[in-house]
Amino acid sequence: MTDDTAPQPRGPVPLPGNPGSAEKLARILRVDHAGEHGAVRIYEGQLAVLGRAPRTRITAARVREMAAGEEHHLATFNRLLPERGVRPTALMPLWNVAGFALGAATALMGEKAAMACTAAVEEVIEDHYQAQIDSLGEDEADLKATLEQFRDDEAGHRHTALEEGAEQAPGYGLLSSVIKAGCRAAIRISERV
Repeated sequence: MTDDTAPQPRGPVPLPGNPGSAEKLARILRVDHAGEHGAVRIYEGQLAVLGRAPRTRITAARVREMAAGEEHHLATFNRLLPERGVRPTALMPLWNVAGFALGAATALMGEKAAMACTAAVEEVIEDHYQAQIDSLGEDEADLKATLEQFRDDEAGHRHTALEEGAEQAPGYGLLSSVIKAGCRAAIRISERV
């Protein structure tokens, strides 16, 4: 016989080691903030190189347009973190340097390599946002709508990079694979640290 007056758990109980809904939301906001900060720094690194050479003015103008979108995304997460009581990742100083270095290094390899970097990063982020959207419940409709808009923006940035010749970069396949692997690792680490 069971005691029907005992309180029953609400919703699924997380398995040991799996985050509850509050921690899941904190991870989403933390990693998205870190990712948007990293994207801004990648574009700043690219512009530090591409913005100076006369022959790259068209590409630099496109990079500035995409950077403005990332700055808007970052401003949104800069607002959401304190509103939701979520701390940023402890690795922000590392992503600050790594983002700029990745942007500058790929731009030094040429315009096409810079665009290959953008295409690779944005593909990973687009997929990442989609997974987050799929995991959010209806109680987070506003956040879900924000992530849907940002996912669409990232898809647009990827499309722009492809239009600008990303796939024509020397060693595109290898460069893209390495950058994607690095992005995925950064996502996993930033969710937790």
